[in-house]
Amino acid sequence: MTNANLHTVTESRSLEEKFDPEMRFRPLQPGVAWLVAGLLFALSSFHYYTAGFGLLRETTHRGIHMAFVVGLIFLVFAARKVDQDRLAPSRWWRPGGIPLLDWILAVAAVAASLYVPWIFSELAFRVGNPTPTDVLMGTLMIVTLIEATRRGVGWPLPIIATGLMVYAYFGPSMPGIFQHPGASWSNIVNHLYLTSQGIYGIPLGVVATYVFHYVLFGVLATRIGLGKLFIDLASCVAGRFAGGPAKISIFGSALFGMISGSSIANTVTVGSLTIPAMIRLGYPRHFAAAVESTASTGGQITPPIMGAAAFLMVEFLGIAYTSVILAAAVPAFMHFYGVFAQVHFEAKKAGLRGLTAAELPNPLKVLREGWQTLMPLAALLTILFSGYTPYLAAFWGITACMIVGLARVPAITVGYFVALAMAVAFGVVTQLWFSVPMVLFAIGLGVAGWLRDDRHKALVIDVADGFVVGAKYAISVGAAAATVGIIIGIVTLTGVGFKISYIVTSLAAQIGQGVLSVVPGELLSDKGLTLFFTLVLTAIVCILLGCGVPTTANYIIMVTVAAPTLALFGIEPVVAHFFVFYYGVLADVTPPVALAAYAGASMAGADPFRTGNTAFRLALGKVLVPFVFVYGPAMLIVTQGFNWPDFLTTTAGCLIGITLLSAAFAGYGLAPLAGWERWLIGIAALPTVAPGLTSSLAGVALASPVVLRQILAMRRAAAPGLG
Repeated sequence: MTNANLHTVTESRSLEEKFDPEMRFRPLQPGVAWLVAGLLFALSSFHYYTAGFGLLRETTHRGIHMAFVVGLIFLVFAARKVDQDRLAPSRWWRPGGIPLLDWILAVAAVAASLYVPWIFSELAFRVGNPTPTDVLMGTLMIVTLIEATRRGVGWPLPIIATGLMVYAYFGPSMPGIFQHPGASWSNIVNHLYLTSQGIYGIPLGVVATYVFHYVLFGVLATRIGLGKLFIDLASCVAGRFAGGPAKISIFGSALFGMISGSSIANTVTVGSLTIPAMIRLGYPRHFAAAVESTASTGGQITPPIMGAAAFLMVEFLGIAYTSVILAAAVPAFMHFYGVFAQVHFEAKKAGLRGLTAAELPNPLKVLREGWQTLMPLAALLTILFSGYTPYLAAFWGITACMIVGLARVPAITVGYFVALAMAVAFGVVTQLWFSVPMVLFAIGLGVAGWLRDDRHKALVIDVADGFVVGAKYAISVGAAAATVGIIIGIVTLTGVGFKISYIVTSLAAQIGQGVLSVVPGELLSDKGLTLFFTLVLTAIVCILLGCGVPTTANYIIMVTVAAPTLALFGIEPVVAHFFVFYYGVLADVTPPVALAAYAGASMAGADPFRTGNTAFRLALGKVLVPFVFVYGPAMLIVTQGFNWPDFLTTTAGCLIGITLLSAAFAGYGLAPLAGWERWLIGIAALPTVAPGLTSSLAGVALASPVVLRQILAMRRAAAPGLG
């Protein structure tokens, strides 16, 4: 892969900004750019400090986070798209090139965000009885937050939040089942602004306490070279096999996704290497783009970092983050296996070769040059699996990134990790006498590097810029989480979630009755059909909602509405949460708004819609697996009543079913498949995937004639003089 064929880092970043609205920042005049960069650096430094040396009081911590996030959005996002890409000159009505109104909104947002922490000592007396000042500041907070969210993530989420507030106010005028007593504006503001059920609720708390830190860690880990190490290792492992670059894409995206958690970032970063190579090898452009984008959507479901929704599960379910990691492991593997199987069959069908030894990196050289970059991830996992909080693990991971990035000396890297491991073993990792010197040492490396020479000064600038970029990645997520708090607040205020649950289950029951009128009742049960169609309807809503709102917001909304629905059927909460999470992520490769697929298509010069359709087909593992773990929860490992026989049966059946379905889609298994064979193994895949030994054996039996014929065809083709 020559440099001429690779997208530059700048091109990749511009693509990310083009397709990810959360990264679309307007250009700034130099003075304002330095101000914004300083504020972003301060935001990252605030979270880094509190993660290691103690969080502030809950309301204060969230209020400071909100003040930074919402205030900064008005400075870095323009009100109109036409103004987003042009550098405006400074005028008295546009200081620093930013309209005066945006400066006013930024100041208003900061004041409204800090008002609740300011009156905290009196808050217990204000809740339920807000003063006129409370209502004014709350209104200001809601208005600025809605506008900030519109700028940061687009229209859909603000429209949903505004519509629900209108619904809460005009409750008596609502039709039928949606009618409720209604609430005055004062009561709405009280509930959303002064209580922990609204803007300052769990979603904002999770972003301010967990998500921000892991976004920052991912950016810094990429800066010090961990992402490049993962891609090089993927090349060493998978590059020599048939269709090598496509398999590098899958392995690389899986590894890179562990530290990224962003579908679009994965696509443009890993895809800058793999998409051109796939096209050169002979893959169609749309298929190359689809492979990369589908594999990249696995970043949000791949432990240990995952996406923001994983940390929300910790709060919503009240379980340890390590339990979420364990639950996510097998379903994530199934997703990547599904993509891998289809890529393999397509490569064999087209006779595509792997990469030669000259085209691949030397594995020993890769490890020799990049092993130090693994230390931050090792430090994070060591702390995390030792029972400490996720944000403390992120703190030590970030510290390790700083030390590795600034020192570049193997002895220092080894010494740091040994000291940290001993501190964990002796339980002193949280002691100030241990953590303060370690942080001061990292800062000292930065000062020494700055004074030493230009090369080390560049390293210091790169690490500092990582703090700035990490905050950039997180501000839109923070605004979206606070707006989702409005949605949750209205749902709890009006009880509309239970009404929606009733409508969904009623519709599913009606569809089930329609099926029973055609199919004999002895084969299917009324309750079973109702559950199945409830799951189908929930999945469809998740995908549709995901077309307009970020994955995190989609997850929170659907959990608020769908979790009570699925609970009616006895589905465990962790299973319900993973179900909506998976289908929310799937929206990134589901037309008509498949942002990750469109980013890949842009890099490949392919048709976006065709790329999206192919990407959805490649994501069959992610489509099927949520239904598998609903009916076979043992796949998630941490569910109640877990046992190894159920786990092994469910997992093996799923693997076989995904393999059969992949071969059916590709038209190739061990040899080319006839039309009737594709249909037969495609049908056989469904009972095979279904949890349970009986159904799996039935599917295998149905597919066995095709498998036997494939084996014979492969042997004939391999025999000399035959085929």
